[in-house]
Amino acid sequence: MTRIYFNDVVMRDGFQIEPNFVPTDDKVSLVDELSECGFAKIEVTSFTSPKAIPMLRDAEEVMGRIKRVPGVEYTVLVPNLRGAERALESKADEFNLVMSTSETHNLANLRMGREKSFSGLAEVIQYVDGRTPINVSLSTSFGCPMEGEVPQAVVEEYAKRFADLGVRGLTICDTTGMANPDQVKKMCDSLQKQFPGIQLTLHFHNTRGMGLANVLAAAQSGIVRFDGSLGGLGGCPYAPGASGNISSEDAIHMLDAMGYDTGMNIPKLIQLARELPKIVGHEVPGQVAKAGTIYTLHPEPDYVDALRRAQ
Repeated sequence: MTRIYFNDVVMRDGFQIEPNFVPTDDKVSLVDELSECGFAKIEVTSFTSPKAIPMLRDAEEVMGRIKRVPGVEYTVLVPNLRGAERALESKADEFNLVMSTSETHNLANLRMGREKSFSGLAEVIQYVDGRTPINVSLSTSFGCPMEGEVPQAVVEEYAKRFADLGVRGLTICDTTGMANPDQVKKMCDSLQKQFPGIQLTLHFHNTRGMGLANVLAAAQSGIVRFDGSLGGLGGCPYAPGASGNISSEDAIHMLDAMGYDTGMNIPKLIQLARELPKIVGHEVPGQVAKAGTIYTLHPEPDYVDALRRAQ
């Protein structure tokens, strides 16, 4: 039975585009609840400028107040050297660095070209100098909403350059939900052959309804690490109509039903997903929390027994 490891990103990727500030107490409480669900990692916050992402202006306080559960890694997004300095003080278990494999998306999202981003992240890696494990997330690895296809060779080139810098992990991101299962399989097969010592994670969005199909394609290709967001919360501002990340509970429920060992407390996870709309003030896209698991059976209608006896 294959063991699957999930990283929930609702705290950072999910909350950062919400229009109304989520109170710090609610953030701390949610991290503590997620910590009891069986996640391998929880991306807690981002040490970016409070002016850039006001939602995450309480990064230090949240990291200082959460209850750290053994076996769970608490990871944070680090955009630059200043962010790395702040993140080191927070004693995060992993730093997540981000750039796009699409030049246009990188300019739109990070206000700089890819090579400038790479140089800046290389400086962060050098500064951290092994004190904290580093993961690099490569955005738009399966397509850019402005450029279209991003050649797999470009993704592999940046993956190699970061691997050569000694990062522990790489996350291959379908940032705007443009991937399809065949494309995912080719990417996963190639990267696993080239980087057997790298911790590979796949990050999918459900923008066009293919999120779970892509998770399955990756899992069947041997990938064992995935990002997901509680309730399917989140999205990319450069993908109009995007429904956000894949729902953690939906993906975990699917893999569990297929016999994969997720190590997750699925009932607790679903209960948290059902409480999420109260925190953000609106419905969320996840489906299992609405319908219940496939193991959730319902009483038969009263008239069915009479029909059965009449047969």
